[in-house]
Amino acid sequence: MELKELINRAKSIRDAYAKIEIKSSGKPWGVSERTQGFVADAGDLMKLMMAKGGLRKIDDVDAKLAHELSDCLWSVLVIADELVIDIEKEFGKNMDELQRKIEGE
Repeated sequence: MELKELINRAKSIRDAYAKIEIKSSGKPWGVSERTQGFVADAGDLMKLMMAKGGLRKIDDVDAKLAHELSDCLWSVLVIADELVIDIEKEFGKNMDELQRKIEGE
């Protein structure tokens, strides 16, 4: 799946969640709540990385890592969209900058 397709799919899922959020709390989550959710997902990711490194015991760690990484990607794509950031363009610029640093320019 291309990045544009991933972004569109993420937005579609976000819109579906908004309907659930309205039913449960009277309003959809905003970018602040979504970012808080992302931070929680990043914490879950860290616990899984600790398990991967042998510091915790979690069953099916590889499958759970894959799931949590995809949760984090969803959050990044949705947050970027909500902040009107062209994440594809910014990612490309960032990779170009890192490449220049690596090459010593």
